[in-house]
Amino acid sequence: MARGQQKIQSQQKNQEKMAKLKKQQGSSQIGTAAAALKHSCAVCKSQMPDAKTYKQHFENKHPGKELPAELKDVQ
Repeated sequence: MARGQQKIQSQQKNQEKMAKLKKQQGSSQIGTAAAALKHSCAVCKSQMPDAKTYKQHFENKHPGKELPAELKDVQ
């Protein structure tokens, strides 16, 4: 076990190391998740990650509306 000055130096070194790691990680999960939502519903403006999910959403939540052109060829 380190004692005295060694302990303080070790703690400072560890703090610097952790600060570098945190800086490298960058943004939080919220920013990453928001970037993954690429499609936005034309009617209710809710966001979806892919076209297939968007089509399912549109068919279930807006059955009376006509399907948007970008979703007509999605399986």
